Amino acid sequence: MTRKHVLIVMGSENDFLKVEPAVKILRDLDVDVRVTVASAHRSPQRAAQVARSARGDGAGAIIAAAGGAAHLAGAMAANTTLPVIALPICVGTLGGLDALLSAVQMPGGVPIASVGVDGAKNAALLCAAILGAYEEPVATRLEQQRADQAKAVEKSDCRVQEQLSKNG
Repeated sequence: MTRKHVLIVMGSENDFLKVEPAVKILRDLDVDVRVTVASAHRSPQRAAQVARSARGDGAGAIIAAAGGAAHLAGAMAANTTLPVIALPICVGTLGGLDALLSAVQMPGGVPIASVGVDGAKNAALLCAAILGAYEEPVATRLEQQRADQAKAVEKSDCRVQEQLSKNG
């Protein structure tokens, strides 16, 4: 089996700062990642072509990052059968709630998954889990990342307990 990558599609280059944590996490997990800009509204033909060619280009999952009406994830899913994860971006006056509701209220038949507003970290980890279902090295790195998280929580608890014992 050839190694798959995660395709991140942003509605605007302005979304890159919100997407960058996903790029970092995927790279830390040694998952190849490609990032491109395509808008469901301003460049619908480009968005459709990016989605249609994703599988042939070696993508295993797509993160679609957009704010406002956030139709990008639906536009991607309409043009591919790869898993599409919506990454709602906080823009404007509604704090990203508009983008989140747009993502989670997709009509039946062409599903997407969604993470929380500005949830790039979870989007990346979900993509790693999807790829890890078929690529054992990715699964192993993801398991190690989770074990490292658990150790960090234990260390945090030790520091809190030390503070309590000093103050108590």
